[in-house]
Amino acid sequence: MNLERTKSVAAAAIGNVLEWYDFSIYAYAAGTIGRKFFPDVDETASLLAAFAAFGVGFVVRPIGGIVIGRLGDLRGRKPALTATILLMAVGTVGIGILPDRQAIGTAAPLLLVLCRFIQGFSAGGEWGSSTAFVVEWAPAGRRGFFGSLQQASVCGGLLLGSVSAALINTWLTPDQTDDWGWRIPFLAGGVLAPVGLYLRRNVGEPPAFRAVRTLPTPLRPGSGWMLAAKACGFTTLWTVAYYTMLGFIPTFTQLFAGLGAAQALWSNAAGLLVLMALIPACGALSDRIGRKPLLLSGCIGFILLSYPLFLIMVSGATLRVVVLVQMAFAALIALFSGPGPAAIAEIFPTSGRSTWMSAGYSVATAVFGGFAPYVATGLIAVTGSPLAPTYYLIAAALVSTVVIAGLRESAHDPLG
Repeated sequence: MNLERTKSVAAAAIGNVLEWYDFSIYAYAAGTIGRKFFPDVDETASLLAAFAAFGVGFVVRPIGGIVIGRLGDLRGRKPALTATILLMAVGTVGIGILPDRQAIGTAAPLLLVLCRFIQGFSAGGEWGSSTAFVVEWAPAGRRGFFGSLQQASVCGGLLLGSVSAALINTWLTPDQTDDWGWRIPFLAGGVLAPVGLYLRRNVGEPPAFRAVRTLPTPLRPGSGWMLAAKACGFTTLWTVAYYTMLGFIPTFTQLFAGLGAAQALWSNAAGLLVLMALIPACGALSDRIGRKPLLLSGCIGFILLSYPLFLIMVSGATLRVVVLVQMAFAALIALFSGPGPAAIAEIFPTSGRSTWMSAGYSVATAVFGGFAPYVATGLIAVTGSPLAPTYYLIAAALVSTVVIAGLRESAHDPLG
């Protein structure tokens, strides 16, 4: 069982890295995509349009979460995870080969949005299915640590995307990057997809899921939606923090902290590396002291520190200081992301976990997280202040604080 568990969790994590690499590279190429597909407007409006297309990928995530999550609950976690990696490869390679606005006119932005829809549908099913899979493989007393590996692999995918974009901007001239270099990370996603597909087709179903298939325990009518609503509130800060700090900040630091494109991406990569290292440590700690102390500490940290940390970045900070600020944000996110996968999975019974956890998480991501870069850019445009995105972070933290405070501590309970 230990060897099978190790093989299954490793396969899920590696596939998750590749899945989130594919999904995230759009954010790192947003500036170039804005110029290529929305060229008839000023720079700010072009960036807003590119981030709006980024957010569109999140609108369809609840649908993907429910459809693929239901597949996972009825047919198994393995078929669901296989489907997500295939769909993500289609959407990612589609963006990489898509002609721009100059070549095919208005069809270009429409096809771009279609590719983001395919990516979003896949991502909606990926997060819940992979989280359920990993947590259900965890031995007793270690769900926090095992669940954190899922989130660390998400961070690994984001890191891989950031590093690939940084390398492109380091090795190529700005003209080469703008002309054809930005496509390379998208096309690489198609090359990497068969690796993840092979790994996922050669794993077994987790023991908790196999037990439920033998003796199913259906949810009471209406209870799935109630639990999904809790998961949505739980996820609000999580998703806003991720997509503000890890999707928007590379653009923000170029516009307001004086960094070049390569510097901004390497700085972001440093924050992601710290985040990926801290997440498992926080997950393991939650197995000992509980989920809620760490989750609430993360919420309070964002409420108190978002504004002063942004203020440091826009006050003439050096590259080293900007990197340290991003590492500080990474530590705050880790307090949430370490215990988060296990804590949210523990809200649901195994028989409906993939469907309803995917639904709640994906709704929060679609409504609050996916448009976080767009909201942050819009707030700056409306207020004229580069500190305005902190208001969104603080509001999200307040919502999640209220929801998490009302949850029972589940770290030491058996998985339902």
